[in-house]
Amino acid sequence: MDIFHITDVAEARFLAGEKYYEFFSADTMSLGLYALRAGEDDPQQPHTEDEIYYVVGGEGRVMVGDEDSAVEAGDVIFVGAGVQHYFYDIKRTLTLLVVFAPPRRSRAGVNGVNGAHKPPDDALQA
Repeated sequence: MDIFHITDVAEARFLAGEKYYEFFSADTMSLGLYALRAGEDDPQQPHTEDEIYYVVGGEGRVMVGDEDSAVEAGDVIFVGAGVQHYFYDIKRTLTLLVVFAPPRRSRAGVNGVNGAHKPPDDALQA
């Protein structure tokens, strides 16, 4: 069993200095934490895998294809593989748990995340 405490993952993401921080990967999925500050631009491009975003905290808007919606803590967003999407008009830091299935970049022939760092083993322990 793997248990990840979101506050520990958020700290590891911050210490890594990255917007997106992958903290788990298996054959069928990967998990990451993505954070965008108020007013910040979302630089992501369409992904080759399906993904789910769970809004851990914050407030803003998301554009998925031609659909636009406000998002806040507790919301869940599905984005199909290859669909253009981005977050914008961020009012409070948007923190998102991201689930990729299959793992991020696995369909592109690259496992893992370019530039991502695996947190130290004790960074995810309570």
